[in-house]
Parts: sequence; structure tokens; C-alpha cells
Amino acid sequence: MLELKNISFEVSSGGRNREIVRNVDITIPDNKLVVITGPNGGGKSTVAKLIAGIEKPTSGRIIMNGEDITDLGITERARLGIGFAFQQPVRFKGINVIDLIRIAAGGKLTVAAACDYLSAVGLCARDYIGREVNSSLSGGELKRIEIATVLARGSVIAVFDEPEAGIDLWSFRNLIEVFQRMRTEIKDNSILIISHQERILDIADEIIVLKDGAVQMRGSRDEIFPKLAGTPSAVQECRKNGPWKGAEPA
Repeated sequence: MLELKNISFEVSSGGRNREIVRNVDITIPDNKLVVITGPNGGGKSTVAKLIAGIEKPTSGRIIMNGEDITDLGITERARLGIGFAFQQPVRFKGINVIDLIRIAAGGKLTVAAACDYLSAVGLCARDYIGREVNSSLSGGELKRIEIATVLARGSVIAVFDEPEAGIDLWSFRNLIEVFQRMRTEIKDNSILIISHQERILDIADEIIVLKDGAVQMRGSRDEIFPKLAGTPSAVQECRKNGPWKGAEPA
């Protein structure tokens, strides 16, 4: 279980401090798929980076399975089992897909095992295992390869920052299937997805709505999703600030 306790995060801009996240309390339970959503600029991606250790909170504590990890860096958190998938996956010129998966696994990995991870994310392993992680891969391919590395890492908590960003509709549909399989087939892990896509919200166990850096709503999918999908004021507010219900990835 991961707990964010009274987390705030400020940045300095033009000689003034700007609060991006303020007094956020979030719990990511074991064996749950949690989605954080809300208008653009609401602090969603910042929360993901705070969990991964890319950013450090200005105040508050982050607790993982009873251990305070607030001051731990990215590498230390990865060793504890926190996996992070970027909104825009990094391309690694000169590194093949199998090498990337082996690095994620933290040691030696057979070709057959690496192929299993690629197959799990809907890629034909023989077509990708030896390919270079460069510009020849599409956004959807990179997204799925990155998810394969998260699987190979054996993440206890897997964090995905807007996985729908920059991919085509076909790849997006396949990503939904991947998340559904992760949710049902992989035991003893939790999934946190930062997204404003209705189809991702629809597969969540719990939904947290962030607005202006603070938690506006939280609850089960059955409790929160109808409020977002069926309440005009909620939908209109989010549409003013970014994609929401009915929007498809580019």
C-alpha cells in the first residue's frame, strides 16, 4: 500500500513560489487499479512524479508498506518496486528492445522470457525483440514496450502518466486490454494511471479527481464515474481545461 500524507509541492517562478500540489492525501491500496483524473494543470502528473521520486515534496510524507520513502531517490524507489512509465517514452538509440527489457528485469533474462513480456502487451515478439528503441518505433509501440519493461521489473506499484498521450486509437484500445489483463492476472500489485480518458476511468476500481492541486473527489468507480460522465457541470469544467468525456487520443 502506498500513502501520500498531506503532500504539497511548490516551484519558484519569477521570484514567487507557486503551489502545484497542496495538502494531498491519497491512498493506493494493494491489488487495485486507481485512476487520478481532472482538468489539465490540476497537478496529476506532478503527483505521479512525486510518487516515482522524480520530484520531492515541499512538505508531507510518502509511506510505502509502512516505510517512509519521502527522501528516497528514483533508483531506491525502483528497487522497492515502484515502476514509472513516462507520458512520452524515452527513445534509446543503440539499445535493442531485449536489452531494455533485461535492464528493467535487473539481470539476465532469456529471450523466451523477454518474448513473454512483449506478448503480454500485444506485440509479436519476433518482430520486436531485436529492434532498436529509436524513431523507427511508433508512439503506440513505444508505449507497449515501456509497459513490458514495467512488467519485467516486477513492479509492486506501477505508475502510468497519461498512457494515451500521442498514440493512435487502435493502440489505445490495445492499451486498455493490457491494463485489464494486468488488473486481473498479476497478483500482489497496484496500478496507478494518470488519465482523463473515459475508457480508462471505466476500468478503475477507484477514481481520484484532482483540481487546482487538491483532491476534489475520491471514491469507487461506481460512485465517482457517473458524476463525471453524467453531470454536465463537471464535464464542462474539465472540457474548458483539457480533454474529457468523449475525447479520443490523437
